[in-house]
Amino acid sequence: MNRHLVIAAALASLFLAPAARAHCDSYDGPVVKAAQKALEAGKLGSVLAWVKPAQEAEVKAAFLKTLAVRKLGPEAKDLADRSFLETLVRVHRAGEGAPYTGLRPAGAEVSPALVAADKAIESGSTEAVSKLLVEHVKAGLGERFAKLKSKKGPGEELVAGREWVAAYVTFIHYVEGLHQAVEGGAHHEE
Repeated sequence: MNRHLVIAAALASLFLAPAARAHCDSYDGPVVKAAQKALEAGKLGSVLAWVKPAQEAEVKAAFLKTLAVRKLGPEAKDLADRSFLETLVRVHRAGEGAPYTGLRPAGAEVSPALVAADKAIESGSTEAVSKLLVEHVKAGLGERFAKLKSKKGPGEELVAGREWVAAYVTFIHYVEGLHQAVEGGAHHEE
């Protein structure tokens, strides 16, 4: 396997703010899309793949209640659907060890890395996502290293020495974080 691809995939979590990671909590995300298909078909289908086995009963119960309430009219349908989507996404997020902060609207900001990852799945090629992540790693390293090199190392000037140490710590922690992400795996892995 391409070493750059492995590194880039493992590092994705370092470039995403916690809120941006969760595209599964938006109407554009794969969890909501799967749920909407299931609701229209009246079959739970592959929706359960998005939750842990221990939470299946909760999702099944919510789905059955939703199907029953949907029959009461358009407003009831909208309310029931929203309730089911919120339940499913909340349970999915809990299974990831992540908080549920509500459903985000379609078109909500999503990390470019997630967009590229979804496109890779659709296209069958990881080239674009790999390139994006490797570029971010190179830029992050370059920026932090340049800042470190611009500082004068510890010596007689205490303030300058402390500035160098701060830049050193920032650079080293960034490198260490990258390494831990590569060695430790991606965010959703068990």
